[in-house]
Amino acid sequence: MELPADDRVSSPYTGCTRAHWEAAADALLAAVARYASPDRALYHLPGDHMSQSGHLSDGLEGYARTLLLAAFRRDETALGRYADGLATGPGGVWPRIEDRGQPLVEAASVALALRLTRPLLWDRLDDSVRQRTADWLADALTAEPWPCNWELFPVTVGGFLQEVGHRPEAARKAIDRGLERVEGWYLGHGWYTDGDGRKFDYYNGWAMHLYTVLHAWLADDAELLSVYGGRLSRHLADYARLFGGDGAPMHQGRSLTYRFATAAPLWLGALTGHTPLPPGETRRLASGALRYFLDGGAVDERGLLPLGWLGPDDSLVQTYSGPASPYWASKGFLGLLLPAEHEVWTATEEPGPVDRADEVRPVRAPNWLLQSTRSDGVVRLHNHGSEDVRYDPYYTRLAYSTATRPDRASYDNSVIVGGDASRTGIEPLGTGEGWIASRHTVRDGITVTSLVLARGSVEVRAHLVAGAGPGTPVRITGWAAPDGLRAELLPVSGLSEERTEERTGELTGELREELTGETGPGEATLFVALARLTGEPDPRPLAELVSVRVGEELEVSVRWAPGAEGTEGAPDAPGVFRFTASDGRSAGSSWSVTRR
Repeated sequence: MELPADDRVSSPYTGCTRAHWEAAADALLAAVARYASPDRALYHLPGDHMSQSGHLSDGLEGYARTLLLAAFRRDETALGRYADGLATGPGGVWPRIEDRGQPLVEAASVALALRLTRPLLWDRLDDSVRQRTADWLADALTAEPWPCNWELFPVTVGGFLQEVGHRPEAARKAIDRGLERVEGWYLGHGWYTDGDGRKFDYYNGWAMHLYTVLHAWLADDAELLSVYGGRLSRHLADYARLFGGDGAPMHQGRSLTYRFATAAPLWLGALTGHTPLPPGETRRLASGALRYFLDGGAVDERGLLPLGWLGPDDSLVQTYSGPASPYWASKGFLGLLLPAEHEVWTATEEPGPVDRADEVRPVRAPNWLLQSTRSDGVVRLHNHGSEDVRYDPYYTRLAYSTATRPDRASYDNSVIVGGDASRTGIEPLGTGEGWIASRHTVRDGITVTSLVLARGSVEVRAHLVAGAGPGTPVRITGWAAPDGLRAELLPVSGLSEERTEERTGELTGELREELTGETGPGEATLFVALARLTGEPDPRPLAELVSVRVGEELEVSVRWAPGAEGTEGAPDAPGVFRFTASDGRSAGSSWSVTRR
């Protein structure tokens, strides 16, 4: 992909300007054009993996998701190609929209694109084409979605059909029903869960906020936009901290193959005026994500986005993934709706959170602790409140980062009890300045209550294993670091060090560390370790940075060394935490963590 020369004056962090985004959009649209069917109603992109919805649905996905990119680009030539597809696709080639079927997802992209480009596309179509398209879309108004972000697809279709006057009553009902259903999933502080339970990931930004805010904005509903826009603004205060210094998004959650769709909520805040971020910071973060993927090889030699991350990666493929699924990355080009003279394009790039200073920040709704270090640009996410067992290991690990990925082979960042690495029923126990805690179930009768304290790049990890018989082996794992980063794991209490040489994929030849121990004679045994993931070439030894004392009454006292990284302005008093049983006893109790 050919991009303009870097502009390091207006964009000192990424070199990217609006021209780079336009060039990237144009190149992606040009590359997919050759894979359109003769009538241009389907886009059959190459790839070995067909989704569970089948070949025809995958072709519709290719049309809808790349149409969304053409809509953000407002390219009349490209939109003309998609107009040809509308002449034969709806009511003919395209599969019908049915309950919980993939065409419902793609209908939302079609409807949103038509709504955004109405004067350029919809208003120029023949009446018969508009009628067939509206009739096809109308099935989305009554189709039953999966109980998650899918609830917003009928809302998005309904917003367009109501605007053009097609079945307006049914459209209004679909809008009201969908918005009411997702309302119960809003847990405050700018965070939704993606359906029942505690499913927190990027779907917050590129689905839950995107569709609700865009609907209110396009409907010119000031009251609704105040509600949803306020939530988005609060979310972005946390969301901005999920990007590494190199632009990398956090490697956590499902559907990571959408890549720079992670930029969508950043642009959305600027587009609607609901963001706490200065324009230059918005562009720095969004362009950083684009640059990370383009420079890292996300686009192949054909100019296509294959299923994967920086390149093809089968570990990210899910049952609903088809060859065109990655083109929901189109959402990342939402910023092109902003005119060239908008300050988000004209302001000089400003540093993002990880560029400014080390930080350990609690995120209360999902019960996360974000730990970032300026020196290496790495952001770490300590996960003590998000799970979706359908998509292990991208939800079940204790920690994620912008520089690592979950290691399926070695169960990184896990507590393995009796050979079982399960982590279900995660119960948040709170988070605060520099710490976080949770409890999870390994299997019936066995739980792990976990506490993490962090400062700079240093972590203190304490895990109380309860309900396992005496002598049960326990294994604690840390970070699986790629080349260029250093991972450490040191025993403090109840553990001894074990080194293993493993060879798996990109991690070939890397020395891994894990700690082992076994449960004692009582109901619960406490295991404590120090951990670190760092890009520093010669970091100070962990033992010089923190002192940890484990008391007899399951008490952990942590004191950070004077002058250690991240201690500027920090309180001198040590952190003292105690593991306590809910009923004052140990046998059969639920355990909690309290700070003294």
